Amino acid sequence: MLSYHLSHSGAGLSGLAVREHDVPVPGPGQALVAVRATSLSFRELMVLDGTYVLPVKPDVVPVSDGAGEVVALGPGADTVRVGDRVAATLFPSWQDGPFAVEHLAQRGGSLDGLLTEFALLDADSLVAVPAHLSYEEAATLPCVAVTAWNALTGDGAGLGPGDTVVVQGSGGVSLFALQFAKALGARVIATTSGPAKAVRLRELGADDVVDYSATPDWATEVRTLTGGRGADRIVDVAGLLHESLRAIALAGTIACVGFVGNAAVPLDTGALFASGATVRAVAVGSRAQFTAMNAFIGTHGLRPVIDRVFPFDAAVDAYRHYAAGSPFGKVVVSHSHASPRARIRG
Repeated sequence: MLSYHLSHSGAGLSGLAVREHDVPVPGPGQALVAVRATSLSFRELMVLDGTYVLPVKPDVVPVSDGAGEVVALGPGADTVRVGDRVAATLFPSWQDGPFAVEHLAQRGGSLDGLLTEFALLDADSLVAVPAHLSYEEAATLPCVAVTAWNALTGDGAGLGPGDTVVVQGSGGVSLFALQFAKALGARVIATTSGPAKAVRLRELGADDVVDYSATPDWATEVRTLTGGRGADRIVDVAGLLHESLRAIALAGTIACVGFVGNAAVPLDTGALFASGATVRAVAVGSRAQFTAMNAFIGTHGLRPVIDRVFPFDAAVDAYRHYAAGSPFGKVVVSHSHASPRARIRG
């Protein structure tokens, strides 16, 4: 079988190399998964350039997100069956409940990821993927979709008709949050950087779109659109908490899921106190949340937004495409036509 390896975090694309290995044999509690597709998220770029906040082992098989088919099981692996279509959780030991330090081991970091033809995974870290999704679509779910689901539902406060949600931009978390919020019955205000993306966001269901290239003060515009009240929930993907605090309703919730280029922006604690808002850091989600999200996706027939699909042997090009600009939706690597040498021996 073939696997990509990253020599060390910070090596960049020059550190990516393909190697051939024997197909592994699952041990107790393990499942062998033939990976059919993987997808990139911003964490993969941080792993490449050495800025990821969690440990990354040398010579790691990168990429946390993927989906595939169970092809073999080890002794005692009874939570899945051969032939099941599955995705793997990013934090394998986080089954349910709050995140804790014992769950820090993560795929594509301290553990090998899924940019490989076959992956040996703990069976109890796998979830069944929605039946209506292709492998390429299912591969987009483990990181950004679960993050969006957690951001909207993970505090147990509920979200539904009468609530207003703000999503930022057209990355994976924001597009999933838009789709989930609309399916939950909420009003969605999306921000974006140009009229072309604004059109696509409206097509996905956004009720209002604020083009911050034309209206830089998006927080004030959110208040205008909500009659001065502000948004009940903001999914903040950029770390612009000072702006989100200006746009949030009294006692609203800001789910902080990223800090792209804005980690040094100071937070006005006076503004935080005056807002009465809850600011909640969201780190993906548990297996239980993943399972609940997949059931919701299946019930509502939701489909992930895919920007572009690359073949397995062009995974480096997929990284380049993702890093070069602002894709609308997810960048996916299809493993369907990987090397014919990838066969289970014996």
